[in-house]
Amino acid sequence: MNPRTGWCDGCWRSIDEIVAWGRLDDAAKRVVWAELPGRRAAAEANSKVR
Repeated sequence: MNPRTGWCDGCWRSIDEIVAWGRLDDAAKRVVWAELPGRRAAAEANSKVR
């Protein structure tokens, strides 16, 4: 887990999302999946600023 973002550097999910993943229905998983590209882009942009 990245301490700056709170997301896994591999899957871009939060620890809460990872823990709940097995209980989420497909619609809830799609909501998380929709956010992942933006999280990755934000994390990569933030790392280039440093």
